[in-house]
Amino acid sequence: MTPQSLVYETAWGWMGIAAAAGGVCKIVLPRASRHAVEKELPGHDSRLNNEPVARGKWRGARGRKHGGSVSKRTLQQAQQQLAAYLIGRRRELDFAVDLSEGTAFQRRVWRVIRRIPYGRVRSYKWVASRVGGAHYARAVGHALGANPVPIIVPCHRVVAHDASLGGFTGGVQIKRRLLELEGTLRQLGKTRRHSPLVYRFSSRLTSRLRSGLGGPSKSPKAGDD
Repeated sequence: MTPQSLVYETAWGWMGIAAAAGGVCKIVLPRASRHAVEKELPGHDSRLNNEPVARGKWRGARGRKHGGSVSKRTLQQAQQQLAAYLIGRRRELDFAVDLSEGTAFQRRVWRVIRRIPYGRVRSYKWVASRVGGAHYARAVGHALGANPVPIIVPCHRVVAHDASLGGFTGGVQIKRRLLELEGTLRQLGKTRRHSPLVYRFSSRLTSRLRSGLGGPSKSPKAGDD
């Protein structure tokens, strides 16, 4: 079926969600304009002028005849959960996700990433060691770059082994803001290196990060390996 899509405005900027029969297949992180979001959504028809679910004006994209109502419910659930997450009222996201477009390796990486709990961070090498070995660290980075559903597959919680923020498809500013929302940046040192947006952990936390234990000591342990 053709994915259904939703574009809406948040305090962080314009966001977008697309869902197919299996669940949410695309999340567009905050952008400066509606148009910027629409360009990234599969099959989105801007003439339908999607509006936030909360305002009761949602209208899906074309192809609604086949499972459209299911996709609409999924979009509503995802929009509501993401809105609550972005204002700090929700930590766990449990709406259905469709990752079928990824390769077998990408899906394996994404499953590992989904187990990183709120308020924790891991390194690319930590992830790589769980999908085949440390030598897969670069491939892990590519898989994260291809992640179609950030936040629910929380690639923002993966940082470089030296504890710098590393890259992020949504932009380093958004990554920093997401980590700040989750309380992780409070654990980072204030010493800046080459960029005002790249921080380093204290030596103690760097050691914990490399062993897969990075993050606030009081954070929930649910989902930890």
